Amino acid sequence: MCLHQFLLLIDTLDLKNETDKEGINKVNPLISIIIPVYNGATTLEACLYSTIHAMDRDCELIVVDDGSTDGSAEIAQRFPCRLIQLRHNWGAAYTRNLGAYKSFGKILFFTDADCLLDKTALSLVRQKMQQADERLVIGGSYTPRPYDDHFFSRFQSIFVHYSENKHATAPDYIATHAMAIRASTFQQVGGFNEKMGPILEDVEFSHRLRQAGMVLQMLPELQVQHIFNYSLRDSWKNAIRKTRYWIQYSLKNHDLLVDSGTASIELKTNVISYYLTCLLLLMIAAGMPFVLPVLVLMLAGNLYISRGLLEAFYIHSSSRLTGLMAMAYYLLVYPLPVGLGVLVALINTLRQPLSHWKTD
Repeated sequence: MCLHQFLLLIDTLDLKNETDKEGINKVNPLISIIIPVYNGATTLEACLYSTIHAMDRDCELIVVDDGSTDGSAEIAQRFPCRLIQLRHNWGAAYTRNLGAYKSFGKILFFTDADCLLDKTALSLVRQKMQQADERLVIGGSYTPRPYDDHFFSRFQSIFVHYSENKHATAPDYIATHAMAIRASTFQQVGGFNEKMGPILEDVEFSHRLRQAGMVLQMLPELQVQHIFNYSLRDSWKNAIRKTRYWIQYSLKNHDLLVDSGTASIELKTNVISYYLTCLLLLMIAAGMPFVLPVLVLMLAGNLYISRGLLEAFYIHSSSRLTGLMAMAYYLLVYPLPVGLGVLVALINTLRQPLSHWKTD
């Protein structure tokens, strides 16, 4: 649903409640912080605590509860924010659009209910947006060290941090865990596409922003600390799910090989190299040693392409040993769930038309 259509239907929303608790927020704020939440009770309190401590009198905080059943709304009610409650679950794109529509700020700052803002985050947004061209949209990424500093959580945080900041001056997308955009620009482009499949609404929105002539830029110093609580199982589930939707979206938009943030050229090369390595090893075992030079060149090329990410794993891990373990996990294990995600995407593509992934 486009934003203008959304505004026409706003009066028919299934609103459960809307409250505005007095506190930091003022009538005419400069920045509106918008946080959607759906059953995020385990992380929301820490998120809101960090957000309040990053705010000043030029900010307002809007929490949109997307039909949660776990007490998320009750947690939000303890903080100085405008709380908007929905009776049913509408999805992240819809709740972000609703938060934007209900906001009063000239600048919209989107983040997630499992992210903790750095104390300097909003001051960085203010400084950059007030000095910048009207077309500028800025973004931030995760800190290399997550809130829950375990192996698989830190692996994911380092991977996202490196991938999203690699092309800081010209990123393919800006993620909603830290996105700052002028309210006028948001309305002009039409907000988030509510017809999108699960996740990636920020990627599709970023692509429309670029098509409309907006300038995307990452600020490496603008960071949020993510709460993952990842185990090996969670790491695999995330890789399969994200890959599945990335592939389906990329097939629809004919940009499968684009170097796009976490859907990076490093990851794509690593996965292709992994499965080709398996094939070449089988050929060698079957008595075809002449493919050995091809195997060596391919492995060397993969290491060269991924050298920056591998260095990031080594530098930002908690020790040299865990750094080497992260490198090994990325090279030798992570391609397995990514490959499963590709397989699921291809099966789903055959079952349903790509028109399901609306981009207009």
